[in-house]
Amino acid sequence: MRAVIYTGKDTISVEERPKPCLLEPTDAIVKVQHTTICGTDLHILQGHVQTCTPGRILGHEGVGIIESLGTGVTRFSVGQPVLISCITSCGSCNFCRKRMPSQCTSGGWILGNTIDGTQAEYVRIPHASFSLHALPSGLDPKVAVTLSDVLPTAYECGILNGEIQPGSTVAIIGTGPIGLMALQMARNLFGPSMTAVVGRGRPRLDTAKEMGADHAISVLGGQADAVSSALAVTNNQGFDVVIEAVGTADSFELAQALVGPGGTIASLGVFGTPCALHLEELWHRNICLRTRLVDACTTPDLLKLVESGKIHPHFLVSHNFSFDQIHKAYETFQTPSKSGSLKVVVSMSELQHTNPRL
Repeated sequence: MRAVIYTGKDTISVEERPKPCLLEPTDAIVKVQHTTICGTDLHILQGHVQTCTPGRILGHEGVGIIESLGTGVTRFSVGQPVLISCITSCGSCNFCRKRMPSQCTSGGWILGNTIDGTQAEYVRIPHASFSLHALPSGLDPKVAVTLSDVLPTAYECGILNGEIQPGSTVAIIGTGPIGLMALQMARNLFGPSMTAVVGRGRPRLDTAKEMGADHAISVLGGQADAVSSALAVTNNQGFDVVIEAVGTADSFELAQALVGPGGTIASLGVFGTPCALHLEELWHRNICLRTRLVDACTTPDLLKLVESGKIHPHFLVSHNFSFDQIHKAYETFQTPSKSGSLKVVVSMSELQHTNPRL
């Protein structure tokens, strides 16, 4: 089979690899139909994820068809369309029973990290009973890819960790897919009194405004000006909730500057370098700081919300490529200011023109 291989810093290649086989009774082999590229894949390429070593098949998101099942998997059947969770859950260890499968003792984020992932024609899914979801027939499978990671990350690590309440003031730092999805979820499901989005590129900030953000603030004029502009819309009281969806020292610094007394910072960026925590400024302000790796335990609920029309992830899929165009897909995803990309869907069996919009 063909697969995308991490070959070292900033490089990938497409290689022939043996088709995976069942290793445990709890495994499934899934024939991948559609996959995508995550910001975490870019962090791997930048050398920020030490657990992922050269030679690994990348990818932890996708939808496909079950090709074969271990004898211990009874919830699914061969030929069934499924959504692949970015998090592998055994369902029985101490952490999984606490609804923290991100910390699963034999799972967690392993696909495309410590075991081969979904950017290939076939993938082995350990603990398939708890790591796959039946794909609703009415859901576009290309849109369903966003439920592997983007939606549960935005919801669990941003919305739930931020403890947004009706009437809250909410700042979202980052205008990537997760930041924009968090904006939609906050507005559609939790009734904040005000939302402000802080980011770099004007096209994505414009998208945030079109999605209903009350304020869209650029950091390109300087961090100090962005802080001043954002705080001004709160009468300099700061925000009740700050969702940090970038994962850099600058974005974490910005989050600390924007949070108000009694507020919560929900930080979900992937950090590859140390960041300063300014307790000299925050110790007396009653703030809460939460970090989280997505657990994907809310995916069944999110599938229902999408089916019912309460949330609409369709806008996230900005570009569609065939697997033969994987290098172009990576280039497009890495240059959003130039390409206008959010999520790029890579289809295994379809030949597509470059950059067609869904």
